[in-house]
Amino acid sequence: MQEHKNQPLNDFIEYPHDEMLKRAEEFLAVSQRRHSIRSFSDRPVPKEIIETCIKAAGTAPSGANHQPWHFVAIHSSDVKKQIREAAEKLERSFYEGRAGEEWLDALKPLGTDASKPYLEHAPWLIAVFSQKKGGISADDKNTNYYVHESVGLATGFLIQALHRAGLATLTHTPKPMSFLTEICGRDKDPEHALVKKSLDEIATFI
Repeated sequence: MQEHKNQPLNDFIEYPHDEMLKRAEEFLAVSQRRHSIRSFSDRPVPKEIIETCIKAAGTAPSGANHQPWHFVAIHSSDVKKQIREAAEKLERSFYEGRAGEEWLDALKPLGTDASKPYLEHAPWLIAVFSQKKGGISADDKNTNYYVHESVGLATGFLIQALHRAGLATLTHTPKPMSFLTEICGRDKDPEHALVKKSLDEIATFI
């Protein structure tokens, strides 16, 4: 049985009550300024900012510390165009009846439709992949635990990190999104480690 190497929490900071409340209120105020938007500036965003935010996402808790996620950060205009074309094709079928009336009625107040120009206009797209199998080495095919919950937590960390950096975000989640697997070259599962993975292990930049 693989032994977990526990480390003392010598970097944890415990604050007095008043400081705890102040910090909680400050974080709430920052969080309340986070909004999902559908109109983006094409102003360049340095790669190092995206890298740092993905590193923050990689600190999220996960089942058995398997870290069953991989982020593909997309800056290439050609790749963004491919993603937009594939996404809009899928979205057209969604709005033409696949979604059902109840779902479409819920979306009406948002004014959304099958057109997704922001997928090309935004300076970066980040595709988030989950994996059901993993292990200590790249060849392992062990079961990953609480995959959806773990990836959801990591995505939440990512969104907050981007927001705190001063970047606006929008989650784009139609199903199926299998076309991303081919476009982003995600044929193989990344490995997991007993410690937090490096940026190279959890992210690809294209």
